[in-house]
Amino acid sequence: MSDLELRARERDAADPLAAVRARFVLDEAVYLDGNSLGALPAAVPGRMEDVVRRQWGSLRIRSWDESGWWTAPERIGDRIAPLVGAAPGQIVVGDSTSVNVFKALVAAVRLARGTAGAEGGRDEIVVDATTFPTDGYIAGSAARMTGCTLRPVAPAEVPDALGDRTAAVLLNHVDYRTGRLHDLPGLTAAVHAAGAVAVWDLCHSAGALPVGLDEHGVDLAVGCTYKYLNGGPGSPAYLYVRRELQDRFDSPLPGWNSHAEPFGMRADYEPAAGAPRGRVGTPDILSMLALEAALEVWDGVSVDAVRAKSLALTDFFLECVAAYAPEGAVESLTPAAHAERGSQVALRCPDAGEVMKRLIASGVVGDYRPPDVLRFGFTPLYVGFADAERAARILADTLS
Repeated sequence: MSDLELRARERDAADPLAAVRARFVLDEAVYLDGNSLGALPAAVPGRMEDVVRRQWGSLRIRSWDESGWWTAPERIGDRIAPLVGAAPGQIVVGDSTSVNVFKALVAAVRLARGTAGAEGGRDEIVVDATTFPTDGYIAGSAARMTGCTLRPVAPAEVPDALGDRTAAVLLNHVDYRTGRLHDLPGLTAAVHAAGAVAVWDLCHSAGALPVGLDEHGVDLAVGCTYKYLNGGPGSPAYLYVRRELQDRFDSPLPGWNSHAEPFGMRADYEPAAGAPRGRVGTPDILSMLALEAALEVWDGVSVDAVRAKSLALTDFFLECVAAYAPEGAVESLTPAAHAERGSQVALRCPDAGEVMKRLIASGVVGDYRPPDVLRFGFTPLYVGFADAERAARILADTLS
């Protein structure tokens, strides 16, 4: 047994989160793709059996009240809230990340213009130039809808790009390709100093590291639930609206579910109070309740402990790659500094797509982003140090 294997075993034996692994359905493969789709929590299948057979099959329409279907978007939002540093009553679950980005960004422009006191006073949306493509597409559509100019800017350059014309700024907390963690507190403060509204995409950070939405005064935030929150494929996203802004949050997608009197069927629209005004239409109950069951894996788990293990895992994986891989075979794109790292490691290498296919065939599941990036997502709730060592060893064999 090598020194690295021995250290991996020792660290797993001392891991305070080791017992959480039993809350998931796992096989023999090393699963390092939780930054795309989280593993299945063991409680979900039984819960869904009850939802389908009893709540839907027997109670049917009565389940909107008797099974709590109607209040699920806010109830599950409150379950997510402590994982992103938010007090209850500020998160509503529903729709996709893309839809919530659109709602948040258009509402952000409207908020900024209301603050400026003139409809045309702010006419520019700043968007992360390295963002996931859909965020960029939606930012462009929101700009056209609101009469704004779209300005793509690298996150590090955002403070210098802000000015009197800036209405809203859409940023990613963690870069989906490289795993770089951006400075949410500092950038949010810079946006506010310019009189603009900050919108954050938390898809690659929620459930992997502390976010601190309330602490850092974030205005609006969105995120998916199928990555580090393990909600299942296509599980509903969420929308955070800071409490102080809720009475002025003007959604571009008003629906009967966000009406103050949803069953009044009135022709005029009056938004509901609080987070529910972020709702639109009928909630997707099956996937929403699967998410609620999945979130039970967080019982007794602190985000700070998850972050500590995440950094230790990614450090150890990089150390193992450096020890095992042929010299010069891969290049890490993920920052070495902890303050700049999310919970994934991105490695650049030639023929990355083919390398990942061979890795998966050998029992190490990550993913690939063109043209040459291998991505390995480390979900501390079910990934251990022996997994990290084994993955690095098989990667080295594959590259050789």
